[in-house]
Amino acid sequence: MQDLSTIKDLLSSRGLRPKHRFGQNFLHDHNAMRTLMRVANVQPTETILEIGPGTGTLTECLLDTGARVVACELDHDLAALLRDRLGTRITLIEADCLQDKHTLHPAIVHALDRNPFRLIANLPYAAATPLIATLLESHPECQGMVITVQREVADRLMAKPDTSDIGPLTITAQLRAAITRVATLNPGCFWPAPEVQSAIVQITPHTPRFESNPTLRTTVETAFQQRRKQLRNSLGPDFPFPTGFDTKRRPETLSIAEWIDLANHAPPT
Repeated sequence: MQDLSTIKDLLSSRGLRPKHRFGQNFLHDHNAMRTLMRVANVQPTETILEIGPGTGTLTECLLDTGARVVACELDHDLAALLRDRLGTRITLIEADCLQDKHTLHPAIVHALDRNPFRLIANLPYAAATPLIATLLESHPECQGMVITVQREVADRLMAKPDTSDIGPLTITAQLRAAITRVATLNPGCFWPAPEVQSAIVQITPHTPRFESNPTLRTTVETAFQQRRKQLRNSLGPDFPFPTGFDTKRRPETLSIAEWIDLANHAPPT
């Protein structure tokens, strides 16, 4: 397992430094890594998707389990490092993991070939929210996730009604999965140390799966674009609210069941 000195040496040998524009914060704390791997309990028959492998610290741990690893790295320099170190042991995709806000990159889709997989990764902060939502909404072949994310993202994933943390990600995730906060990680677990805490989160899809519902997504996103407004204003006067629904309510007050009821009354998108 790579330690901080090894990570720094791998980068400096190629004249590299962490790139702020890519949100590169390398997880080097061995206790955190062991916790993530213990919870993931990767089996040798599995296919694992890793986003943002960096210098390959987690990648090497995943490979040691015998699993097949599909790794996606946006940074060309780090992709070259991984290619030189790991060669054909991994399926390496050199690209942004998302083609757009709601679509996984086609090269990843092709590599996974619609077969079951899990996401195990120290996620780049900027990619975390749209990637989690996309996998839950559009990829039923994703059997679960064990990931490190910004603590704020973990708070949103697990938020309750009538709290400031609740938002579209909350609704998307809780409709489709059980979410567990495994551990909170201090900035010192990473290099460079971010200005915020992080968390290891386990996401386990519900059985049966909640089917994709574009109308629900549009309704939720429209309402939260103006979260301080009453729903009768944010959704518009022509929205067909359920009989007896209090249209003066604000979006953060609704339960998951109430969002489903709203979407069932909404015009299809």
